[in-house]
Amino acid sequence: MRSEKKFDAVKMMREIRDKLSKEFENMNYEEQKRYIKERIKHET
Repeated sequence: MRSEKKFDAVKMMREIRDKLSKEFENMNYEEQKRYIKERIKHET
């Protein structure tokens, strides 16, 4: 018997991927790498 999920990891991953796809649609590969590096820097 399955209990009700409190967190849906698949849904969250899809939302993150969709958001990044929209942000990256007008960026080339180098711009995408720079964007990711900057985001990682601010996270730590």
